[in-house]
Amino acid sequence: MKSNLTQFDISQYLDNDEVIREYISQVIADGNTDELLSALGHIAKAKGMSQIAKEAKLGRESLYKALSPGAKPRFETVMKIMHALGIHLKATA
Repeated sequence: MKSNLTQFDISQYLDNDEVIREYISQVIADGNTDELLSALGHIAKAKGMSQIAKEAKLGRESLYKALSPGAKPRFETVMKIMHALGIHLKATA
């Protein structure tokens, strides 16, 4: 019996700032670094990898590499990507 399931791609649902804000807030609250990188990759895909790479001043291949599973990008790289995505960290006490 052949299965007709399609792959779920969350980036298709990240179509407005409110949805993106809620998604990234939940991922950050969970505190898993790998999930954060994955979420940034989903958001970058939703917004256009080439455009995000350009705004982050990274090569497109470097962006893919930084957001790939198991990657250990520098904090500076993550901040560039977040800035290009319009995501800013805010500290609260």
